[in-house]
Amino acid sequence: MTVKEAILRSLQERKALSTHMEIYNHIIENGYYDFGDGKTPARTVSAQVGEFIRKGDTRVKRIKNKKGAFSYYLTAVEDELDLEQAQAIPIEQKKASQPKQGYRERDLHILLSSYLNNQKVYSKTIFHEKSTANDNHQKWIHPDMVGVDFLNLQTKVSQTFLKVINRADTFKLISYEIKKEINTDYELKKCFFQAVSNSSWANYGYLVAFEINETLSEEMERLNQSFGIGIIELKANPFESKVLYPSRYKELDFKTIDKLCKINKEFERFIEQVEKLLTASEKYVTSTQVELREFCDGYFTADAEIEEYCIKKNIPLEES
Repeated sequence: MTVKEAILRSLQERKALSTHMEIYNHIIENGYYDFGDGKTPARTVSAQVGEFIRKGDTRVKRIKNKKGAFSYYLTAVEDELDLEQAQAIPIEQKKASQPKQGYRERDLHILLSSYLNNQKVYSKTIFHEKSTANDNHQKWIHPDMVGVDFLNLQTKVSQTFLKVINRADTFKLISYEIKKEINTDYELKKCFFQAVSNSSWANYGYLVAFEINETLSEEMERLNQSFGIGIIELKANPFESKVLYPSRYKELDFKTIDKLCKINKEFERFIEQVEKLLTASEKYVTSTQVELREFCDGYFTADAEIEEYCIKKNIPLEES
């Protein structure tokens, strides 16, 4: 029995709306398929059940449940299911959902840091609430995350050479504005210009979003070409994230960097750590890199821990 056959059999026997985890558990309980030594068998089921939808296989359908996650069912038993009730959110629940249930924006930070670490970028969350200036005039000056991309300094020759050239050529500072979702043209423009403001100091600025309405691609391209802010589509599996539109390079704004350092100690420490690594002598480079890594945000390296985290934080594992 193949994985897809096991999925179809499980849905037939359950005769109910089923998440990929419920399908997976049913397969395991009944021994329908041996996943062997695979580290993420539940994710395999998630990918395979998604194939039915993406390839237009009419045997399986899906809906979004009350929590915003996908539930699957067999078309053959559709008449036996109360789909309207499953999709409807009672008035009482709407009133009680303040704040909205589900993942928080900051739950996405570790996913972004995992993606950036894979790109060899050191990143750090900047908590604006820890700043000494929290008035509305400072609202659009703090980046959500900052990053630094160094040239790969491995040999004595390369390090010596870099000491005699412009130090600005040895690193790039990057600003990231993170959003859960962007659904409308208004939301896109608001988020985009927040990213423009918050990244005015950096070499590169990016707007990062977990869910982006595909109909906004033309406007995203226009804004990117006009203002140079890049756009990253973040995925639940951060290693599948992608740069939709690259950021355009600009010179550092040292006055704004100095201002941010004065009002936010974590940003100041990040800049200090970058400077410390840039000026470290050869014998201290490795230890200074370790110090910078420990100061920066944590990150995931394995699919299993990513999936566990997303389930815990109610971050959708399926693409919408």
